[in-house]
Amino acid sequence: MLTLYQALRTMMVEAAESVPGTDPDRCSFAVALQTARDQVVRAAGILPDEPGSLGLIGRRVLARLLAPRRHRTSTRKVKSPISRYAERRNDGRPDRSLTITDPTVAILDPGPEHQPLPPVSRDDRHTVPAQRRRHRVLALLQDGPTRLWRPAEIAAHFGDITLHTMYRQLSRWAGSGIIHKIGPGLYAATNWTSTPLPPAEIR
Repeated sequence: MLTLYQALRTMMVEAAESVPGTDPDRCSFAVALQTARDQVVRAAGILPDEPGSLGLIGRRVLARLLAPRRHRTSTRKVKSPISRYAERRNDGRPDRSLTITDPTVAILDPGPEHQPLPPVSRDDRHTVPAQRRRHRVLALLQDGPTRLWRPAEIAAHFGDITLHTMYRQLSRWAGSGIIHKIGPGLYAATNWTSTPLPPAEIR
């Protein structure tokens, strides 16, 4: 099946390249597949009439090109009231499809490399309270009360805590009310909630 799929895709690309300016995305895979089925059933037109020619599959693909795709960008909207996805926030992205006429490309510098987490968490039971894990994590969360932290980010920030320990202790502290669990794997110092979009106007 995979070999047949790749062979049909190769024929579609060759057909598009035979006509300069033809977008390969406009070639219909359904047309190529149906033509291949017809050739197998009828046992005719399997080999090209002339060496180097497109053959029946290529000619039919070019004769039934799909409409050009329109360039668009839009944000995902949650319409179902029982959806498990969170509400989309007002982040400035468009609500409707827009035609892209002038794209820009921004190359970002790679972020700092994080050191691998240790295999065993540091034992801080005999250290002063200010140096214990809970005090350090609370101080980190309180520096940005509205920031949502993931356990992996906190563990990487300190570098002496395993990810398993971080998950377990954050869940315990959230259950005790010391910190707040905002969502799956998201923690904050305050009970932070997102601001939903205003209701759409009915015209």
